[in-house]
Parts: sequence; structure tokens; C-alpha cells
Amino acid sequence: MGELVLREDAGGIATLTLNRPDKRNALNLALWSELDAHVDAIAAAGDAIGAVILRANGPSFCAGNDLKERGLETPRPRYQASIVTKLAELPQPLIVAVQGGCFTGGLELALAGDIIVAGESANFADTHGKFGLVPIWGMSQRLPRRVGEWKAREISFTGLPVSSAEAARIGLANHCVADADLDATARRLAEAIAAQSRHSVFAYKRLYREQADLALDAGLEHEVANSAGVAPDMAERVAGFR
Repeated sequence: MGELVLREDAGGIATLTLNRPDKRNALNLALWSELDAHVDAIAAAGDAIGAVILRANGPSFCAGNDLKERGLETPRPRYQASIVTKLAELPQPLIVAVQGGCFTGGLELALAGDIIVAGESANFADTHGKFGLVPIWGMSQRLPRRVGEWKAREISFTGLPVSSAEAARIGLANHCVADADLDATARRLAEAIAAQSRHSVFAYKRLYREQADLALDAGLEHEVANSAGVAPDMAERVAGFR
């Protein structure tokens, strides 16, 4: 494993760090390859990992796709989009901690998260239109699901940045905190998740994902028909609570 994406495990939490700060963590093929391998390994770890944090070194979270590599052959079709989807579909909840710029491909990467925590310096923008590009990594699908269709249209049509405070107001980010508190906040949330029943949390994530586009009646039926049942350690947990 190289050094463009770092992984650290502690307390049942895996932390992945984008580590190309001199390029504002622009997404080149080498970084994607490392991220892909880490995501596969975390998924394979199952409930040994209870939560995942995605963060970045340097003043910017991610400037987006490395345009210098545009047109290069990828290892498989829809390569980058497939990695974003794998990240979004990890069984473990994913917390994304964002500081500084989070643009276009970086925003698509962040939108894979279940929870986004924004530092006060964070700026989110969809700049596809600035460069004459159209999204293929999920922007047109994940952004409106998070902020609503009409706000998503404004963000994508104008390319204007969204501040951390505005991101929290519209639901793009779950929290807006001081930059100095960003990592601690992400860690606190991850620890709270990891302390829960992995059985329950993983089942919740699967149900939320599967029911996202179902009508209420169909969703209610789906919840019952696809229940994972109680956790093997439920009796132990109840006894401990008492």
C-alpha cells in the first residue's frame, strides 16, 4: 500500500486520510487505487470495524478530479464511480470530515458519507459546468437526495460555493464546527456509532439505503420483510443496561 491514502484503526474505527496535500488531494488514479483497496479491506473486515472516518491532510479536503489525468485509461469501466459507490455501500457508517475546498469530484466523494462534518473553512462546490464536464460519479443523484432537487439545481447550475454554515443549514453537512474541533467531532460521532450494536447499525444502514426511493407503504413492508432480527447479544446488552 502506498502513501496517498493512509489508514489507521483504533477502537473499532477505521480512519482513512487522503494524503496528497501538495495537490489539494486531487484525485489521481494512484489515489483511487489505494482508496479502492482500503474500502475492500474494510468491507471484508465486517463487524471488526464499527465505523469509518474519511478525512484529508492539508488545508483542503479535495479539489476534485486530477484533470491532468483526464483521458487516461482506467483499470475497469466506470472505475471512479464504482469506488464512490463501494464507499457509500460499506456496511459500516461513514463519517466524512471536510475542511477547506471540497469541489466537484471531492464533493461526489463526500456525498458517499452517511454523516458529513464541515469545519468552518469548508467550501462545497459543483464546478462541472466551469470546465464543460457532466457528472458520472453520482452528483446528479446523491446531491438532490441530500439537499433536495431545487437546491441541488442551484448548486450545480451556478457552480457557486456553499459555505460550511450554509451546508449545515440545507442538510448538505450534518454539523458545522471550528476547524480545530473537526477531527474530534468526527471521532466522537464514530465512537458513539461503534459503541452501538454492530448488528443493529449495519441493518439500519442497509434498510435506509434500500428504502430510499420507496413509497411509505412499500417501505414499511420492506422493513418488516427484510428485518435482520435481534442481535445475538441483545439479552446481554439488556442485562448490562439494567
